[in-house]
Amino acid sequence: MLCKIAWGNVRRAGKDYLIYLLTLTLAVTVFYAFNTISIQVDLAGVSEQNSGMGDLLGGVISGLTVFLAVVMGFLMVYANNFIMKRRKKEFGLYQVLGMSRGQVARIMTLETLFVSLAALVLGIICGLALSQVMVFFTASIFKTQIADFHFFFSLEAFCTTVGCLAAIFVVTLIFNLRVVARAKVIDLMGAGRKNEIIRVRNPWLSAAIFIAGIAAIGVAYVRLLDQGLPYDGQPEGMRDFLITTVTVVVGTILMFYGLSGFLLKALQGVRGLYWRGLNMVTMRQLAAKVNTVSMSMAVIAMILFLAITSVTTGMSLADTMNNTVERGTPVDYTRCLVYWGPRSVAEMNSRKAYAEDDVVYAVATGPVDMMAAGKNDIMNPDTPEAKPFDLASIAGSYVQVDAFDSTPRDGDHPVVSLGDLCEAVDMPLPAGTENSDMTTLGLMVIDESTYNKYLRFRGMEPIELGENGYTITSDMGATVNDVYNKVLGEGIKLEIGGRALTPVQDRVPEDASTFQNAMMGMNSGTIVLPDDLVASLNLPLYYSYLMLNYADGVSVEEGDAYVAAPRTYSDVLNEAGESIAGWGTEASRTVTYESVDSMNGLISYLAIYIGFVLVLACAAILTIQQLSGVAEAGANYRILSELGTATDQIAHSVLAQQTIFFLFPLVVGIAHAMVALKVIIELVALFGGMSIGGTVGLTTLIFVVAYGGYFCVTYLMSRGMVHEATLARHAA
Repeated sequence: MLCKIAWGNVRRAGKDYLIYLLTLTLAVTVFYAFNTISIQVDLAGVSEQNSGMGDLLGGVISGLTVFLAVVMGFLMVYANNFIMKRRKKEFGLYQVLGMSRGQVARIMTLETLFVSLAALVLGIICGLALSQVMVFFTASIFKTQIADFHFFFSLEAFCTTVGCLAAIFVVTLIFNLRVVARAKVIDLMGAGRKNEIIRVRNPWLSAAIFIAGIAAIGVAYVRLLDQGLPYDGQPEGMRDFLITTVTVVVGTILMFYGLSGFLLKALQGVRGLYWRGLNMVTMRQLAAKVNTVSMSMAVIAMILFLAITSVTTGMSLADTMNNTVERGTPVDYTRCLVYWGPRSVAEMNSRKAYAEDDVVYAVATGPVDMMAAGKNDIMNPDTPEAKPFDLASIAGSYVQVDAFDSTPRDGDHPVVSLGDLCEAVDMPLPAGTENSDMTTLGLMVIDESTYNKYLRFRGMEPIELGENGYTITSDMGATVNDVYNKVLGEGIKLEIGGRALTPVQDRVPEDASTFQNAMMGMNSGTIVLPDDLVASLNLPLYYSYLMLNYADGVSVEEGDAYVAAPRTYSDVLNEAGESIAGWGTEASRTVTYESVDSMNGLISYLAIYIGFVLVLACAAILTIQQLSGVAEAGANYRILSELGTATDQIAHSVLAQQTIFFLFPLVVGIAHAMVALKVIIELVALFGGMSIGGTVGLTTLIFVVAYGGYFCVTYLMSRGMVHEATLARHAA
């Protein structure tokens, strides 16, 4: 019997459950589709290039799903609040007719179960369809070909989705039962006549709070633009960033809270607008709603800010890596050697007394032959196939580029640094370099003959510095290279080693500045000087780069397999047995491209997943708020209809209110996001040009589908509720 009543209630109250069902269905769809990522990766052929990518993405998405399920759980509780407000009188009537609270609770449990099962079925069906389509999206992101596409179903993703839905169901049920258990019958029966108490605030005090909120937001914007993001993780920077974050959050709350207090007073001052049509009713209801939901609107604005920032930043960062990787992978394979500097040697040798370390460290007196030193590495150690790492066996053309530290062995300051160059051309330090080695250690130094050897290896024309010429190389982004380009373009003279040097080029040769394979720029600035000048400066070695192309008889697959084989790394020693350097990074062109594709996939999926769910949550909250308001104002709409107001006019009034409530938090969220994105773009521009233009379309699509879709559903449902209210007047 109870089951029959519950099923009848769900069918009869279908409109009340529509938003709940829609939101839960979308959540199940997204949860299932994104948790099939490991299968999508296999079908898209990504695991053939990167065997661990499916497991990595699957683990990250699963963990994120649990977090987003918690968010959706609280959202569903909020959604149920709307349903409960609409049906309190009904539940009170059940008790008046003799049902116990336990029986009413069982009816509510069954109703929630029916809706959850319907959402599960619809969501899994939609999720199955979406996951099949996402295989092609996955292949597009990872730049692979789908060799064997077939329909698939993931039991693991299904179980994860069911688990999340069950958790949401339990949380929702507990809330519903708590409402019934605590409410008295008289309160339930009179719920439809109970009005919310609205406290009228002093408009002048509210205006002051509003202005204070705007001022706090402005202060936070200025602090963020001035101090940037705490990219280096220093405690001082983290503290300042926390203060900025708290300031913008408090400012947003104060702005909405203050707005609710003086909005009506301000609108009443515009008499021509206030007394026109139903504007008086619209504005009074608008002011009353803002008064009651100011906190939630502030939270929604901040969540929308996070959604916009995550989607835009993530997709733009992926696009930046795509644009820079081709220039950043000039050869088949690169390997780096890092030399110990004078300070490092002194520090490491002083620690020997406290550590079990018999190695003696020393400063190198000359470059190490990296091809010869590499033979001391052992491939496939502790196996019958163990052998020296002999790059000569796979090498075709290769070159070694030796770079020097710009601080002399007997000096404390670099001969030239980024800060010096910024001061010379009256430009600020690029964002993100204020506390970095780029400003304290100075530019690397390469002599002319070494750079020309590198240029000939790359098939480029050598340069001629003469006795007093210089040039600067860098494969970083625009914010750094703009400084170097201005130095070269304006012919800035540099005093180095007692010589006045002038540039021989007017721009940084970006295509001739990359010394190692990497996803983004790694050469933050290298100055090329005449050979005799470099020799006279007494500079210690800093880096050696080995750049190698495979021999004609060696395929890319064979070469990559050779350099990727397991091996032990040898110590790099001088003739006295002292350690003078350590092996740094190494990368093949293939691995670098695969790393970029992997990062693009991970970033893109996380950005879209987080962004869509957050937007969905915000839109659902706003929808529930507005539908609750329309339901509570039903009696007012009936009175307006009795006074002769057309239903279309009332509907237009509702539309105006809902448009403002949906747009206002969005505008605030966009404003916050634009300031944050400006800082992020400047920081990422260190490594390559980042533009948000390419992701505006995707961000707009997400908001149109999720945010705009909920707005349309909200208005259509509200219009129906207004129509029902006015029909009740005619029926009476």
